[in-house]
Amino acid sequence: QVQLVESGGGSMQAGGSLRLSCAASGSTSRLGCMGWFRQAPGKEREGVAVLYSESTYYADSVKGRFTISRDDAKSMVYLQMNSLKPEDTAMYYCAAVGPYTACPVFRPMYAHWGQGTQVTVSS
Repeated sequence: QVQLVESGGGSMQAGGSLRLSCAASGSTSRLGCMGWFRQAPGKEREGVAVLYSESTYYADSVKGRFTISRDDAKSMVYLQMNSLKPEDTAMYYCAAVGPYTACPVFRPMYAHWGQGTQVTVSS
């Protein structure tokens, strides 16, 4: 069973930067696509950034500000968040699918999820 553990969340003023990390048990090279989702209170979980093979996908709301990356040697996935806005405030989740599994991209149909890390951005 794959376990994903997020870290790096916190409180930040608007305009600041944070880097979220997701540590996977076992090798991430054995996983399919991996992504970051977020969920704000009272809202549905939404896809933020997905890394699938050599392609990256970003929600329109974070394009140009967030960058997803993956280090299979360290079994880590990262989300660099720059120019943070109050509307970025949410619980952020790391997600992954197994190998040979079609990538759901922004549909929350991933087999593996972390527990989340809270990001709070104040104006």
